[in-house]
Amino acid sequence: MRHPYKTRESGATVTIFVPYDCHNHCPFCINKEEYADLTGFSAEKICKSIDRMHAITPRCDFVFTGGEPLANLESLQVMLDHIPNTHKIYINTTLPVSAQQSEEDIVAFTRRNKHKITCMNVSRHMQKYVVESNDTLLSKLAVPFRINCVLYKDYPNKDLLPYMERFRVIPGASIQFRFDYTATTPDNLYEEDGDVILQDLKKIARYTGLDGCRMRCGFHFDYKGMELTYHKTLPYSTIVETDPTNGVTYDILYDILIKQNGDIHSDWDGTLLDVEAYEKVIFEPYDLRWLEKIAS
Repeated sequence: MRHPYKTRESGATVTIFVPYDCHNHCPFCINKEEYADLTGFSAEKICKSIDRMHAITPRCDFVFTGGEPLANLESLQVMLDHIPNTHKIYINTTLPVSAQQSEEDIVAFTRRNKHKITCMNVSRHMQKYVVESNDTLLSKLAVPFRINCVLYKDYPNKDLLPYMERFRVIPGASIQFRFDYTATTPDNLYEEDGDVILQDLKKIARYTGLDGCRMRCGFHFDYKGMELTYHKTLPYSTIVETDPTNGVTYDILYDILIKQNGDIHSDWDGTLLDVEAYEKVIFEPYDLRWLEKIAS
């Protein structure tokens, strides 16, 4: 028996898995197996699910991921055009450039959508897992961007400073270092003393504070004027919790997933969202808050 749903103000973030594959094989990607068989993948069905989510939470955030959203600009444009302007839209990408897709193609795409895309989260890892486009492309983008870097297993901490210097010279750049979320647990989500990555960052950048909620947290830094965040999140999106004021147990949703075939899930483990029940969702203030803020 499912519990009634609860989510934050504006609704849970809706992550859309694009219905086409990428050519990357990042070792920490948990989605790659889903792209082995493209049968049933449909941008049209995804658009119908976007309509359903918009009708319930007309101001929720949308995130495009994959796969590689920019591997098919035409299909991505169709899905983008289907999202009303009341939503913030984020795109997780490697900025793929190939013989079939030039830097100018990507730049033109960002120009066309500069009033629609809130931010591009650009993967640039310290350990090279994919063929990367030139860093100069970042400064040509017509939309805000952030560098995402997963610090996977035994990452080369000696390369932290050169990596940060690499992007510090690019106007508008910020970096989000990400803990391997497949290894995150409620016990280590807020761990500090035993967190090697956090301690490495504190040695080379100025720590400015911590924010967080039940599901995720961010340790914030300043490196020579460039914003850094060390992000940790749990590997699921539903927390079961009993409200002490009324004794009702809720499934509290942080993320909702639209899969490649248009199916709507409430978690990363294949759990389908009860959409009719979500139409009656209870909203609560977002519990993300500053837990510690250090003055400049």
